[in-house]
Amino acid sequence: MPNNSFSLIDLYPKYVINSKGEKQKFDENSIAKILNKETGLDMHIAEKVAEDVIRKIIGFGMDEITTNYIRELVCVELTQRGMNKYRNLFARAINLENISFKLDEEFLNNFKGKQPDWGPLGYITYKRTYARIIEKENRKEEFWETIRRVVEGCYSVQKEHCIKLSLPWTDLKAQKSAQIMFNKIWNFKFLPPGRGLWMMGTEFIARHGSMSLNNCGFASTEDINLKYSKAFEFVMDALMLGVGVGFDTKGAGKITIRQPKEGNFDFQIPDSREGWVDSLKLMLEAYFLGKQSPQYDFSLIRLSGEPIRGFGGIASGPNPLKQMLEDVQNILKSRVGQKITSIDIVDIMNYIGKCVVAGNVRRSAEIALGDPTDLDFVLCKQDEEALYSHRWASNNSVFAVRGLDYSFIANQIGVNGEPGVFWLENAKAYSRMGDGPDFKDKKAAGVNPCGEQTLESFELCCLVETFPSRHESYEEFQETLKYAYLYSKSVTLVNTHWQETNAVMLKNRRMGISQTGIIEAFVRQGRRKILEWCSRGYNYLQELDEQYSGWLCIPRSIKITTVKPSGTVSLLPGVPPGIHYPHSEYYIRRIRLSKNSDLIEHIVKAGYKIEDDSYSPNTIVAEFPIHEKYFDRSKNEVSIWEQAENAAAYQKYWSDNQVSITITFKEEEADQIKRVLECYEDKLKSVSFLPIKEHGYKQAPYEEITKEQYEEKISKLKPFNLDTTKDRAIGERFCDSDKCEVRF
Repeated sequence: MPNNSFSLIDLYPKYVINSKGEKQKFDENSIAKILNKETGLDMHIAEKVAEDVIRKIIGFGMDEITTNYIRELVCVELTQRGMNKYRNLFARAINLENISFKLDEEFLNNFKGKQPDWGPLGYITYKRTYARIIEKENRKEEFWETIRRVVEGCYSVQKEHCIKLSLPWTDLKAQKSAQIMFNKIWNFKFLPPGRGLWMMGTEFIARHGSMSLNNCGFASTEDINLKYSKAFEFVMDALMLGVGVGFDTKGAGKITIRQPKEGNFDFQIPDSREGWVDSLKLMLEAYFLGKQSPQYDFSLIRLSGEPIRGFGGIASGPNPLKQMLEDVQNILKSRVGQKITSIDIVDIMNYIGKCVVAGNVRRSAEIALGDPTDLDFVLCKQDEEALYSHRWASNNSVFAVRGLDYSFIANQIGVNGEPGVFWLENAKAYSRMGDGPDFKDKKAAGVNPCGEQTLESFELCCLVETFPSRHESYEEFQETLKYAYLYSKSVTLVNTHWQETNAVMLKNRRMGISQTGIIEAFVRQGRRKILEWCSRGYNYLQELDEQYSGWLCIPRSIKITTVKPSGTVSLLPGVPPGIHYPHSEYYIRRIRLSKNSDLIEHIVKAGYKIEDDSYSPNTIVAEFPIHEKYFDRSKNEVSIWEQAENAAAYQKYWSDNQVSITITFKEEEADQIKRVLECYEDKLKSVSFLPIKEHGYKQAPYEEITKEQYEEKISKLKPFNLDTTKDRAIGERFCDSDKCEVRF
């Protein structure tokens, strides 16, 4: 008998024709999978959308259908469901296929199989931190591939912006420009932030926006009586994306912590960053607004050790989140019926930072800004139990004003280096301190964790580093500034997933073009010449910003230049970080790696010494002998006055944001801190201090050695061969400086 059975599948189109004209069999499951991949839409919801799209396709009775037509139907269905966010993401993914920028393969062939002029720690740092896994080939990127991804991502952003606004775009001109940018990065004339080396050009940016491309941000609690939990949500979300965040305590006394409404409601926490943030939001709203408390279900959160797709890293499991929610609730329970205090704010923020450190992001950078007359805030780290529990999670600074009596603050700094000092009035009134007040930043509210960026509440900023010591002339340096500028300005073209952030950033377009290896540049070119480069370079960047902002039809950037403390990025070419002096001429630099890292095998083969970490059973310490080629003096040989004067000179000639400097001082200089603050309160915007002490720690990050010891150590070394490494890179977090972050 003939088979007369009928299936719905019989009504499907037989073939799908892709953009290349190729025929493929119709797969009804692919629609939901692609929708989920390109937008991050929950798979269950994506399947429901796909079902309705397939019903429409069946109604057409077509034997063949194009992929473009299917995509259009998906966009229509998402619009009809009111899912405009996902419709826009899906439509953008369609457009990106057609408008993405690509470097010429012939140009790239010049770099394949080659390595740049790495510093002593450069290649191992790159492989550990920035090289992404190429899943299809089961290996990590090489540096030329990372630069390709970054440059193509940068110019794709520009191209998409121009096409979206129907602005002029010339592929030939862009190709020439992009190749110069590639060469500048390859030769370490400038580098995007570590955040950019890690994330630029990835699908994650196309799907989630630009927050993870930015180094730093700030959120004020001043309007806590209007926005309630918003600042805390922002801090947690940003930290989980690797952004260092500042916050203030200005919300103290503005709300009364309430008893939650009787009863509970169930909340199954989604296995996502957004889910973790929402769990905190619901807890805070229960006590800030008197709503019901959530009863949490952690069952959806993936287990510890599982890889995290997209942003990267390894999952921690639910325990850090459970602990944070318990700790925050304990604070709030104990404070019911009372006004929120500065310490409540700091503790909640610090518990957030502790959670993020214990979770996927192994580093956390926070800065807490408080009133210098608030003794509870200034002295909060003297509570050793609280310090070891969670208050280590932020560096603390005070809002200073000119004419402040610095006696008490200076005494505290002399003991342990905290608090730092931030003159908000200077940041609001001045761009460069040598140019007179312009009040461009009159809405500024705070600063990022390292203190180099003036920021409004919910504002972010991308910081790019130039290497003046690696340039032979001002003309060469000026050309580099153009491409550093182009990268940073391009990041401002990409929106974030925060409306409050977009409202500030689309207006300000703030950038942070920095210099690192400044002391090395002083030695090579002379201090006065480098300061002349600063002045000329700053004026050039202002002209450039007028030109390119006009082309892109966007506002000029409110501020453009900065000096960040640097750290990991400076290791790639091997220059001293920021405006800081080197440890010594010859020294051992130690880095720590997981015992499971496949980098260890290659480090041993190259002849470097490794040993078990004295403080962490699952960690290996590797030693790298370092020689500072352009050495003048070590940080122990430079007075606090000269360090302050260097910062003031850069605040005068270069930085219209701030200069991040941690002034190191010897015990006998502690009584001079008060006078330094008094003398430089109208020349600086921020400053921090750190005492030089005999730490007594085993396996310290830096250890001075002699020339003879250095030469003996390097005589045993061989070149690295890291082509086969497969470790998942840790990714760059925050400002990449060890000075402003806490790491586990």
